[in-house]
Amino acid sequence: MADLAVLDHDAVLAAVPAAAAIEHVRAAFRAHHAGEWTMPSKVYLPSPPHGDFRAMPALGGGFAMLKWISSFPGNPAAHGLPTVMGVVCLSDAATSAPLMLLDARAVTALRTGAVAAVAASALAPEGVRTVGIVGCGLHGAWAARCLAADGHGPGVCFDPRAPVAGALAEELGWEAGDRAAAVARDVVCCVTPGFEPVIGLEDLRPGVHLNMLGADGPGKAEATVEAVAACELFCDEWDQAAHGGELTAAVESGAIARDRVTELGAVLAGDAPGRTHPDSVTLFDSTGLAIQDLAIAVAAHEVWRAGGVAGQRVVL
Repeated sequence: MADLAVLDHDAVLAAVPAAAAIEHVRAAFRAHHAGEWTMPSKVYLPSPPHGDFRAMPALGGGFAMLKWISSFPGNPAAHGLPTVMGVVCLSDAATSAPLMLLDARAVTALRTGAVAAVAASALAPEGVRTVGIVGCGLHGAWAARCLAADGHGPGVCFDPRAPVAGALAEELGWEAGDRAAAVARDVVCCVTPGFEPVIGLEDLRPGVHLNMLGADGPGKAEATVEAVAACELFCDEWDQAAHGGELTAAVESGAIARDRVTELGAVLAGDAPGRTHPDSVTLFDSTGLAIQDLAIAVAAHEVWRAGGVAGQRVVL
Protein backbone atom coordinates (compact mmCIF):
# COMPACT_ATOMS: atom_id res chain seq x y z
CA MET A 1 0.00 0.00 0.00
CA ALA A 2 1.16 3.53 -0.77
CA ASP A 3 2.06 5.87 2.06
CA LEU A 4 1.54 9.40 0.71
CA ALA A 5 2.47 12.79 2.02
CA VAL A 6 -0.23 15.43 1.59
CA LEU A 7 0.52 19.14 1.29
CA ASP A 8 -2.45 21.46 1.64
CA HIS A 9 -2.70 24.94 0.16
CA ASP A 10 -0.67 26.72 2.85
CA ALA A 11 1.97 23.98 3.00
CA VAL A 12 2.61 24.24 -0.76
CA LEU A 13 3.05 28.00 -0.54
CA ALA A 14 5.35 27.62 2.48
CA ALA A 15 7.47 25.03 0.70
CA VAL A 16 8.00 27.01 -2.52
CA PRO A 17 8.57 30.76 -2.13
CA ALA A 18 8.10 32.96 -5.19
CA ALA A 19 11.81 33.21 -6.00
CA ALA A 20 12.21 29.42 -5.88
CA ALA A 21 9.11 28.94 -8.05
CA ILE A 22 10.60 31.23 -10.69
CA GLU A 23 13.87 29.31 -10.86
CA HIS A 24 12.20 25.89 -10.94
CA VAL A 25 9.78 26.95 -13.68
CA ARG A 26 12.59 28.47 -15.74
CA ALA A 27 14.55 25.22 -15.46
CA ALA A 28 11.47 23.20 -16.44
CA PHE A 29 11.06 25.18 -19.66
CA ARG A 30 14.67 24.48 -20.59
CA ALA A 31 14.31 20.78 -19.76
CA HIS A 32 11.14 20.53 -21.83
CA HIS A 33 12.77 22.27 -24.79
CA ALA A 34 15.69 19.81 -24.55
CA GLY A 35 13.30 16.86 -24.55
CA GLU A 36 14.26 15.84 -21.02
CA TRP A 37 10.79 16.60 -19.60
CA THR A 38 7.76 15.48 -21.59
CA MET A 39 4.00 15.97 -21.55
CA PRO A 40 0.98 15.59 -23.80
CA SER A 41 -1.34 18.56 -24.26
CA LYS A 42 -3.90 19.06 -21.51
CA VAL A 43 -7.25 17.32 -21.85
CA TYR A 44 -10.44 19.32 -21.32
CA LEU A 45 -13.61 17.73 -19.95
CA PRO A 46 -16.47 20.24 -20.25
CA SER A 47 -19.10 20.23 -17.51
CA PRO A 48 -21.73 22.57 -18.95
CA PRO A 49 -22.95 25.02 -17.92
CA HIS A 50 -20.66 25.13 -14.90
CA GLY A 51 -17.13 25.05 -16.34
CA ASP A 52 -14.59 22.39 -17.21
CA PHE A 53 -12.17 19.89 -15.74
CA ARG A 54 -8.58 19.54 -17.00
CA ALA A 55 -6.21 16.58 -16.82
CA MET A 56 -2.52 17.45 -17.15
CA PRO A 57 0.21 14.76 -16.99
CA ALA A 58 3.97 15.30 -17.19
CA LEU A 59 7.18 13.29 -16.77
CA GLY A 60 10.65 14.48 -15.79
CA GLY A 61 13.38 14.55 -13.18
CA GLY A 62 12.59 11.03 -12.03
CA PHE A 63 8.95 11.88 -11.33
CA ALA A 64 5.59 11.61 -13.03
CA MET A 65 2.68 13.90 -12.25
CA LEU A 66 -1.00 14.28 -12.94
CA LYS A 67 -2.88 17.47 -12.18
CA TRP A 68 -6.67 17.16 -12.06
CA ILE A 69 -8.09 20.65 -11.85
CA SER A 70 -11.24 22.60 -12.62
CA SER A 71 -12.27 26.05 -13.80
CA PHE A 72 -15.82 26.80 -12.61
CA PRO A 73 -16.27 30.60 -12.91
CA GLY A 74 -19.64 30.62 -11.15
CA ASN A 75 -18.38 28.92 -8.00
CA PRO A 76 -17.63 32.03 -5.88
CA ALA A 77 -21.04 33.65 -6.34
CA ALA A 78 -23.17 30.50 -6.46
CA HIS A 79 -21.45 28.26 -3.93
CA GLY A 80 -18.87 30.30 -2.04
CA LEU A 81 -16.15 28.07 -3.50
CA PRO A 82 -12.99 28.95 -5.44
CA THR A 83 -13.11 29.07 -9.23
CA VAL A 84 -10.09 26.75 -9.40
CA MET A 85 -9.86 23.56 -7.33
CA GLY A 86 -8.12 20.22 -7.72
CA VAL A 87 -5.31 17.91 -6.72
CA VAL A 88 -1.81 17.09 -7.98
CA CYS A 89 -0.54 13.50 -7.68
CA LEU A 90 3.25 13.11 -7.78
CA SER A 91 4.63 9.62 -8.46
CA ASP A 92 7.99 7.91 -8.74
CA ALA A 93 8.69 7.56 -12.46
CA ALA A 94 10.77 4.38 -11.94
CA THR A 95 8.31 2.38 -9.83
CA SER A 96 5.02 4.24 -10.44
CA ALA A 97 4.50 4.48 -6.67
CA PRO A 98 2.44 7.54 -5.64
CA LEU A 99 4.54 9.79 -3.42
CA MET A 100 2.61 12.97 -2.65
CA LEU A 101 -0.70 14.74 -3.09
CA LEU A 102 -0.63 18.52 -3.35
CA ASP A 103 -3.29 21.21 -3.45
CA ALA A 104 -3.61 22.07 -7.15
CA ARG A 105 -4.89 25.58 -6.52
CA ALA A 106 -1.65 26.59 -4.79
CA VAL A 107 0.52 24.79 -7.36
CA THR A 108 -1.30 26.54 -10.22
CA ALA A 109 -1.05 29.96 -8.59
CA LEU A 110 2.69 29.58 -8.07
CA ARG A 111 3.50 28.35 -11.57
CA THR A 112 1.26 30.99 -13.19
CA GLY A 113 2.94 33.75 -11.25
CA ALA A 114 6.38 32.32 -11.86
CA VAL A 115 6.01 32.18 -15.65
CA ALA A 116 5.01 35.85 -15.69
CA ALA A 117 8.40 36.70 -14.19
CA VAL A 118 10.29 34.21 -16.39
CA ALA A 119 8.72 35.60 -19.57
CA ALA A 120 9.21 39.23 -18.56
CA SER A 121 12.89 38.69 -17.80
CA ALA A 122 13.42 36.93 -21.13
CA LEU A 123 11.32 39.15 -23.41
CA ALA A 124 10.99 42.67 -21.99
CA PRO A 125 13.60 45.29 -22.94
CA GLU A 126 16.65 45.26 -20.72
CA GLY A 127 16.29 47.47 -17.68
CA VAL A 128 12.52 48.02 -17.78
CA ARG A 129 10.81 47.39 -14.47
CA THR A 130 7.37 48.99 -14.11
CA VAL A 131 4.42 46.60 -14.05
CA GLY A 132 0.72 46.82 -14.82
CA ILE A 133 -1.63 44.12 -13.54
CA VAL A 134 -5.02 43.85 -15.25
CA GLY A 135 -7.04 41.47 -13.11
CA CYS A 136 -6.03 41.08 -9.47
CA GLY A 137 -7.64 37.79 -8.52
CA LEU A 138 -5.67 34.79 -7.30
CA HIS A 139 -3.46 34.39 -10.36
CA GLY A 140 -3.08 38.11 -10.97
CA ALA A 141 -1.92 38.51 -7.39
CA TRP A 142 0.67 35.76 -7.77
CA ALA A 143 1.89 37.22 -11.06
CA ALA A 144 2.44 40.49 -9.23
CA ARG A 145 4.15 38.81 -6.27
CA CYS A 146 6.50 36.84 -8.49
CA LEU A 147 7.37 39.86 -10.61
CA ALA A 148 8.10 41.81 -7.42
CA ALA A 149 10.25 38.94 -6.10
CA ASP A 150 12.17 39.00 -9.39
CA GLY A 151 12.97 42.70 -9.03
CA HIS A 152 10.17 44.23 -11.08
CA GLY A 153 8.13 47.20 -9.93
CA PRO A 154 6.69 49.51 -8.89
CA GLY A 155 3.36 48.60 -10.41
CA VAL A 156 -0.21 49.64 -10.98
CA CYS A 157 -2.99 47.20 -10.05
CA PHE A 158 -6.35 47.35 -11.82
CA ASP A 159 -9.42 45.22 -11.21
CA PRO A 160 -13.13 46.02 -11.63
CA ARG A 161 -13.36 45.15 -7.95
CA ALA A 162 -11.56 48.19 -6.56
CA PRO A 163 -11.01 46.74 -3.05
CA VAL A 164 -9.24 43.70 -4.56
CA ALA A 165 -6.86 45.90 -6.56
CA GLY A 166 -6.33 48.14 -3.54
CA ALA A 167 -5.44 45.23 -1.26
CA LEU A 168 -2.86 43.86 -3.69
CA ALA A 169 -1.34 47.29 -4.24
CA GLU A 170 -1.09 47.86 -0.49
CA GLU A 171 0.54 44.44 0.02
CA LEU A 172 3.28 45.19 -2.52
CA GLY A 173 3.70 48.92 -1.94
CA TRP A 174 2.38 49.60 -5.44
CA GLU A 175 -0.65 51.68 -6.39
CA ALA A 176 -4.17 50.97 -7.55
CA GLY A 177 -5.31 52.63 -10.76
CA ASP A 178 -7.55 52.30 -13.77
CA ARG A 179 -7.02 50.08 -16.80
CA ALA A 180 -5.34 52.85 -18.78
CA ALA A 181 -2.77 53.40 -16.04
CA ALA A 182 -2.02 49.69 -15.80
CA VAL A 183 -1.53 49.15 -19.54
CA ALA A 184 0.80 52.16 -19.70
CA ARG A 185 3.51 50.29 -17.74
CA ASP A 186 6.56 48.51 -19.19
CA VAL A 187 5.39 44.95 -18.42
CA VAL A 188 1.64 44.43 -18.62
CA CYS A 189 0.11 41.23 -17.22
CA CYS A 190 -3.48 40.45 -18.16
CA VAL A 191 -5.03 37.88 -15.85
CA THR A 192 -8.75 38.09 -16.53
CA PRO A 193 -11.31 35.34 -17.23
CA GLY A 194 -10.66 35.91 -20.95
CA PHE A 195 -14.31 36.33 -21.91
CA GLU A 196 -13.71 39.71 -23.57
CA PRO A 197 -10.60 41.57 -24.76
CA VAL A 198 -8.93 44.07 -22.45
CA ILE A 199 -6.07 44.94 -24.86
CA GLY A 200 -6.64 46.56 -28.24
CA LEU A 201 -4.40 47.88 -30.98
CA GLU A 202 -4.55 51.34 -29.40
CA ASP A 203 -2.90 50.00 -26.22
CA LEU A 204 0.33 48.90 -27.93
CA ARG A 205 3.33 51.16 -27.34
CA PRO A 206 6.96 50.78 -28.42
CA GLY A 207 8.88 48.57 -26.00
CA VAL A 208 5.94 47.20 -24.03
CA HIS A 209 5.87 43.53 -23.09
CA LEU A 210 2.50 41.79 -22.65
CA ASN A 211 2.00 38.67 -20.56
CA MET A 212 -1.39 37.21 -21.49
CA LEU A 213 -2.23 34.77 -18.73
CA GLY A 214 -6.01 34.54 -18.67
CA ALA A 215 -6.99 32.90 -21.97
CA ASP A 216 -6.47 29.32 -20.89
CA GLY A 217 -9.04 27.51 -22.98
CA PRO A 218 -10.92 27.47 -26.29
CA GLY A 219 -12.98 30.58 -27.01
CA LYS A 220 -11.12 32.82 -24.57
CA ALA A 221 -9.04 35.91 -25.45
CA GLU A 222 -7.75 38.99 -23.63
CA ALA A 223 -6.53 40.87 -26.73
CA THR A 224 -8.12 41.59 -30.08
CA VAL A 225 -6.89 39.68 -33.11
CA GLU A 226 -5.53 42.95 -34.55
CA ALA A 227 -3.49 43.58 -31.40
CA VAL A 228 -2.11 40.04 -31.35
CA ALA A 229 -1.12 40.20 -35.01
CA ALA A 230 0.77 43.47 -34.44
CA CYS A 231 3.14 41.94 -31.83
CA GLU A 232 6.25 39.78 -31.83
CA LEU A 233 4.72 36.56 -30.57
CA PHE A 234 5.87 34.00 -28.01
CA CYS A 235 4.06 31.16 -26.25
CA ASP A 236 4.65 28.43 -23.71
CA GLU A 237 3.83 25.65 -26.19
CA TRP A 238 2.55 26.00 -29.74
CA ASP A 239 0.10 23.08 -29.77
CA GLN A 240 -1.78 24.35 -26.73
CA ALA A 241 -1.58 28.02 -27.68
CA ALA A 242 -2.87 27.40 -31.20
CA HIS A 243 -5.93 25.53 -29.98
CA GLY A 244 -6.81 26.99 -26.60
CA GLY A 245 -4.93 30.19 -25.80
CA GLU A 246 -4.51 33.86 -26.61
CA LEU A 247 -3.20 33.08 -30.09
CA THR A 248 -6.09 30.80 -31.10
CA ALA A 249 -8.42 33.39 -32.63
CA ALA A 250 -5.57 34.93 -34.62
CA VAL A 251 -4.51 31.50 -35.88
CA GLU A 252 -8.05 30.51 -36.82
CA SER A 253 -8.64 33.78 -38.67
CA GLY A 254 -5.41 33.37 -40.65
CA ALA A 255 -3.91 36.54 -39.14
CA ILE A 256 -0.86 34.61 -37.89
CA ALA A 257 0.84 31.29 -38.67
CA ARG A 258 3.26 28.98 -36.87
CA ASP A 259 6.33 30.77 -38.23
CA ARG A 260 5.31 33.95 -36.40
CA VAL A 261 5.45 32.33 -32.96
CA THR A 262 8.47 31.33 -30.83
CA GLU A 263 8.26 29.04 -27.82
CA LEU A 264 9.64 30.48 -24.59
CA GLY A 265 11.77 27.39 -23.93
CA ALA A 266 13.73 27.99 -27.12
CA VAL A 267 14.48 31.56 -26.03
CA LEU A 268 15.55 30.47 -22.55
CA ALA A 269 17.82 27.78 -24.03
CA GLY A 270 19.46 30.28 -26.39
CA ASP A 271 18.15 28.46 -29.47
CA ALA A 272 15.91 31.32 -30.62
CA PRO A 273 15.99 35.09 -30.25
CA GLY A 274 13.68 37.02 -27.97
CA ARG A 275 12.54 40.49 -28.97
CA THR A 276 14.26 41.78 -32.08
CA HIS A 277 14.40 45.47 -31.10
CA PRO A 278 13.99 47.54 -27.93
CA ASP A 279 10.94 49.21 -29.48
CA SER A 280 9.23 45.97 -30.50
CA VAL A 281 5.98 45.01 -28.81
CA THR A 282 6.26 41.48 -27.46
CA LEU A 283 3.37 39.26 -26.40
CA PHE A 284 3.68 36.02 -24.44
CA ASP A 285 0.73 33.63 -24.49
CA SER A 286 0.65 31.48 -21.36
CA THR A 287 -1.75 28.56 -21.59
CA GLY A 288 -0.28 26.74 -18.59
CA LEU A 289 1.89 23.67 -19.02
CA ALA A 290 1.98 20.48 -16.99
CA ILE A 291 5.77 20.69 -16.86
CA GLN A 292 5.37 23.93 -14.86
CA ASP A 293 3.14 22.14 -12.37
CA LEU A 294 5.64 19.28 -12.19
CA ALA A 295 8.40 21.77 -11.41
CA ILE A 296 6.46 23.18 -8.45
CA ALA A 297 5.45 19.72 -7.21
CA VAL A 298 9.03 18.42 -7.34
CA ALA A 299 10.30 21.52 -5.54
CA ALA A 300 7.71 21.08 -2.79
CA HIS A 301 8.56 17.38 -2.47
CA GLU A 302 12.26 18.19 -2.08
CA VAL A 303 11.55 20.68 0.70
CA TRP A 304 9.21 18.24 2.45
CA ARG A 305 11.81 15.44 2.30
CA ALA A 306 14.39 17.77 3.83
CA GLY A 307 12.01 18.54 6.71
CA GLY A 308 11.43 22.11 5.58
CA VAL A 309 7.64 21.85 5.66
CA ALA A 310 5.19 19.63 7.50
CA GLY A 311 2.48 17.67 5.76
CA GLN A 312 -0.23 15.20 6.49
CA ARG A 313 0.04 11.50 5.62
CA VAL A 314 -2.46 9.04 4.20
CA VAL A 315 -2.17 5.33 3.48
CA LEU A 316 -3.89 3.94 0.42
